[in-house]
Amino acid sequence: MLTELHIENFAIIDKLQLRFEPGLITFTGETGAGKSIIMDALNTLLGSRAESTFIRSGSENALIEATFRIPPAARQAIHAILDREAMLDDPDYVTLGREIRRDRDNVARINGRIANVGLLRDIGQYLVDIHGQSEHLSLLRVRQHLRLLDRYANLQDAFDQYRSTYQQLSALREQLRSLREHERDAAQRADLLSYQINEIEAANLKAGEEKELGEERTRLANAEKLSSLGQKALLNLDISSPEEPSITDRFGQVVEALTNLAQLDETQAPLKDLAATSFEELAEIGHALRLYLDNLEFNPQRLDQIEERIGLINNLKRKYGDTIGDVLAFGGQAADDLAAITHAGERVQELETEESQLLTQLGERAQTLSVQRHAAAEKMQKAIETELGDLRMSGARFQVEFRHKPDPNGIALPSGERVAFSADGHEQVEFFIETNPGEGFKPLVKIASGGETARLMLALKNVLVQADHIPTLIFDEIDQGIGGRVGTIVGHKLWLLAQGHQVFCITHLPQLAAFGHQHFRVQKHVLDGRTTTWAQSIDGEDRLQELAQMLGEISESTLDSAREILQIAQERTSV
Repeated sequence: MLTELHIENFAIIDKLQLRFEPGLITFTGETGAGKSIIMDALNTLLGSRAESTFIRSGSENALIEATFRIPPAARQAIHAILDREAMLDDPDYVTLGREIRRDRDNVARINGRIANVGLLRDIGQYLVDIHGQSEHLSLLRVRQHLRLLDRYANLQDAFDQYRSTYQQLSALREQLRSLREHERDAAQRADLLSYQINEIEAANLKAGEEKELGEERTRLANAEKLSSLGQKALLNLDISSPEEPSITDRFGQVVEALTNLAQLDETQAPLKDLAATSFEELAEIGHALRLYLDNLEFNPQRLDQIEERIGLINNLKRKYGDTIGDVLAFGGQAADDLAAITHAGERVQELETEESQLLTQLGERAQTLSVQRHAAAEKMQKAIETELGDLRMSGARFQVEFRHKPDPNGIALPSGERVAFSADGHEQVEFFIETNPGEGFKPLVKIASGGETARLMLALKNVLVQADHIPTLIFDEIDQGIGGRVGTIVGHKLWLLAQGHQVFCITHLPQLAAFGHQHFRVQKHVLDGRTTTWAQSIDGEDRLQELAQMLGEISESTLDSAREILQIAQERTSV
């Protein structure tokens, strides 16, 4: 619901700060006082065209800001938009803003952050419907009619069953589409896949092979230097001459000396043992060096083989993946794709059989939906026509029209005709209205605006109150062309509507205004030679005076009539 509205420098409004409560909120005041200007400002905020002519004379910009409590029914959708744009601050409230500038681009804001006007519209459609001269009507969007009918008829279970089968069929048809596309170039693709598979299999790749080949290539390429270094190490370690004993011989002498030392001083036995262990390790080093040198070879032919193998691997990696594992995975997928192509004809036949079965099931579920929708439509038509009669449109008739399109690939009706279908069923729904007998039904989206339209919207809203989840409804000029008696009926219906919505109503009828939970008086004043509009919440004696003035000059007679009007409203709303 709308909780706060701030308007500044808009038309003849200087500065206006309004706070709103739940329920029915009425605006009254003389013609030209600025009641509809407040609605124009709100309409501009919600994404209507912002003209520089809206800017108050002498100002460079106009500002409109509104804070809304996010309704539970729209919380998920609004949060998704705000999360996507990184604009979600308070999960329970959202603030929309619009600044109209005279010589610069206009600015839209959501929660204080700059946004585009499209986002204001996207969020606003979940928050407010304005019915009147400048219409922002969800009911006048044809694509909403089917959803409203379904919610009115409480078809969620039947719709969920239909949607489940529809999704299965859609997924299956996507598989079929892909297979049929592959069939068209199957031969050429099969040849390519076969070549790729054979090339990868012929290479006989092994995981970890590159590392082993690299190490072997390094040894072969440096065999002469490796042999020289190994021989030098072995010479110093294990080969002696009369002039210079080897390291092993000299260390043997160290071991012998420490052995004799430990015999005389047992405290040095650990040192003797450490020396003995080191001597054994020197012997192992010499043994390992001899084995290494014996196996070290200089083999140019083997080096060429390794270079060729590494080149083959790099070539395959350039074609099929960054690693040997990627290349092998590519080959496995290619084999699967080739098998799929080879058996594609069989798979197509299987899927076509499944498609036929799902189409039959979908047709049955679509027909179940259709029967329930038609029954709900008849009930809705009667309820709306009753509402219109109460609103002095007794000659008006309402109709829900169903249409479908032939499609040889669609679902079958009981008549045998095949028709197109979508995620919502096989029928398109549109609301039609005949406002005067004999004129014929016309699409709801083409009816004339003004009080007649507003009363029609009120009738629709009252009937669809459980189906329509938009929390704030605004009716401008709903009392056009009706008298006080009907005004009482309209006021009561608005009050009933306000039990589930926040309802704003601009009215000239005291009989209607008396039903408001919150009543604003809009007045126009001239201050310092400038005209300005302001609005004030009134109750008690002030409200009585306002209702009396709406009846004519304030007198005992009009005051008595105002009291009677308030009494009637109280009696109607206390039942």
